[in-house]
Amino acid sequence: MAEGEQRTESAIVAWQHREFRVYSATRFLAVVGAEAQSVGVAWQVYQITHSALALGYTGLALFLPGICFVLLAGHVADRYDRRAIILICYSVQFAASALLLYVALRGIHNIWLVYAILFLIGTGRCFSGPATSSLLPTLIPKEHFVNAVTWGATIFQISNALGPMVGGLLFTVPLVHWVGGGRASWLGRFEGGPIVYAFTLVCLTLYLLLFSTIHPRGAAEKKGFTIRTMLAGLEYVAHTRLLLGSISLDLFAVLFGGAVALLPVFAVDVLHIGPHGLGLLRAMPSLGALIVSLTLVFAPIRRNAGRTMLFCVAGFGAATVVFGLSRNIWLSCLALFVTGATDMISVVVRSSILQLATPPEMRGRVSSVNWLFLGASNEFGEYESGLTAHWWGAVRAVVIGGIASMTITGLWSVFFPALRRADKLTAEDLIAAEKELSAAEPLN
Repeated sequence: MAEGEQRTESAIVAWQHREFRVYSATRFLAVVGAEAQSVGVAWQVYQITHSALALGYTGLALFLPGICFVLLAGHVADRYDRRAIILICYSVQFAASALLLYVALRGIHNIWLVYAILFLIGTGRCFSGPATSSLLPTLIPKEHFVNAVTWGATIFQISNALGPMVGGLLFTVPLVHWVGGGRASWLGRFEGGPIVYAFTLVCLTLYLLLFSTIHPRGAAEKKGFTIRTMLAGLEYVAHTRLLLGSISLDLFAVLFGGAVALLPVFAVDVLHIGPHGLGLLRAMPSLGALIVSLTLVFAPIRRNAGRTMLFCVAGFGAATVVFGLSRNIWLSCLALFVTGATDMISVVVRSSILQLATPPEMRGRVSSVNWLFLGASNEFGEYESGLTAHWWGAVRAVVIGGIASMTITGLWSVFFPALRRADKLTAEDLIAAEKELSAAEPLN
């Protein structure tokens, strides 16, 4: 076999497994539906309140369940059937999206009711996140795992780019002008948020039907519930330098540097481009991440993974500063594109470290800790962005956040030398590197 053919076959090896193909299809549907819905919710909340702080509260509502339930969610993922957990959680999210549709159709402007529904969605995500993350290693052989992670990130970015576009387009579809007669007034009720929520319900229905056909290998651990077993994941992360460094770096860098929650403010008040432009802005980070992830499929990171991650997180902060200062739509799109491209490399490295450096029986609890950190950086980061924008204005909040991300990257390169030294993304190399560092620099 020629070298080019071998490389191509190696790049698509994960797709040889039927369970991975179904898993990827369901993930695509879930993310497209969720991201489309997020555009509808953000635009609707801003139209009701005209408040950046109110946009921040949407992220807080999604994040609070993580604070309440995340350690329990990890223990549940390790103890019970992960497939059943995921199906139950997405059924809950289906019900929540149906409630959003009802609220929009009835024209209810009770913002606290919207927050309550988002809290319900966040609860479903809190329990499904660790279970979904822990499920992937049971669907594919260990030697194909990094390829599966890279493809999984690619699928995520495709859907993450498509979802906001779909949400922005559906939000402005003029149904009344497309359909005449008596049906026009009835269909007119679906213009804006309702049609977006209806689309999300269709995606979730297909998700539930497809995911029910997945049959993972291996069974969940059957340990009884104790405080010690529930806290085991947190303890493991705290004593594993690679995990603690990579997860906490993402937490603080994205917490301060994330600008996604404020995109409606930039679309309306800074760039003056409306909901169509909002969909474009939301899609740019995912487009950058998509191109990078496709590149990584055929040219994976082979050496110096840790240093590459640190460099890219610093680039994420720098691009965030450029976006905050920009008043040109194309420069803003380019800056967001770079944030997605640099973040994608960090995601692949961090996800590989998370799964490959964690024993199978601990993956649910460790993934729950990671899920809490991700929620803090994303959903709570939205609240932080809304709050700082309320204090300083959206532009200053984004610029200061980007500078903070670059500063944190520099500090983490000093505080966590394990990140700098991480080389190959294989289970053997990562575990060996961690053991070597633990022997040389024992924790006090």
